[in-house]
Amino acid sequence: MTLSHELDRYLSIRRSLGYDLREDERVLRRFVAFADSEGVTHITTDLYLRWQGTFGSVKRQTCGGRFIMVRLFGQWLHGLDDRHEVPPRGLVPTPTRRPSPYIYSEAEIATVINEAAKLPSIYGMRGLTYSTLFGLIAVTGLRISEAVGLNTVDLNLDDGVLHIRCGKLGKQRLLPLAASVVDRLHAYTTERNRLLGATPVPLFVKCGGERIGVDGAQYNFAQICQRIGLRDPQRHFRSGRGPRIHDLRHTFAARTMIEWYRSGKDPAREMIKLSTWLGHAKPDHTYWYIEAVPELLELASARFAGVTNGKVRQ
Repeated sequence: MTLSHELDRYLSIRRSLGYDLREDERVLRRFVAFADSEGVTHITTDLYLRWQGTFGSVKRQTCGGRFIMVRLFGQWLHGLDDRHEVPPRGLVPTPTRRPSPYIYSEAEIATVINEAAKLPSIYGMRGLTYSTLFGLIAVTGLRISEAVGLNTVDLNLDDGVLHIRCGKLGKQRLLPLAASVVDRLHAYTTERNRLLGATPVPLFVKCGGERIGVDGAQYNFAQICQRIGLRDPQRHFRSGRGPRIHDLRHTFAARTMIEWYRSGKDPAREMIKLSTWLGHAKPDHTYWYIEAVPELLELASARFAGVTNGKVRQ
């Protein structure tokens, strides 16, 4: 198929996900027209650089924005036909973008939780709290601020519902929990209350019953990641760089979406449910994962190719 036809398909599926692509379409049609004039049928880095040479005098930000548009189109095409090259990241200085998420394997998440349970403290509360906290974030996709802001009354063990009162932008939501999650939280609160001799107001607490903080959770997570090899060891107990707690949320979202594609569910119908669950202000914030996670982009590309060929019915 021609690049022009592939561009029509690309724009169609992204618009079906809610994107406003007026500027992208204008830029990409100019790029495809240039490729046609060169007699080129597959995107390459050299093609992009030749096209960039025709810009004349443009602002650095404009050039970077165009590069991002072409690179995303290239990723899409590469998922359909590996003869298309994806211009390498960093080829052109680009505006600041969200960092690519780290998607944990199930084994890595289990190792993080098991290592958290070993965190030392006088009464054993530290290991108990952080292993439960990290596990809850992994299976619900909570933001760390939402998780540490939970109070004991926000957890309804009888109905298996978690009330998020401290959501982003002040929004609240209710999350139904799986039976296995309810059992784990019941075990945590029972042991927590036994160790403290009372029922504290916060759900996740330190040895003295005080609420844990975001900074403390991030620090402990960083130290765990260093011990299990997800981050490079640091001197003087520094946190270093590497996978974050927030990437547990990214992993939950990405794996949920991957399961839609693999099980044949309609992502457009499921997306609003996930956006609501995650507490996103706009569905666009959830659609971002399709571009941010290579496996999702490939699955979306393959599924759309099947739809246009009549293999998948919406």
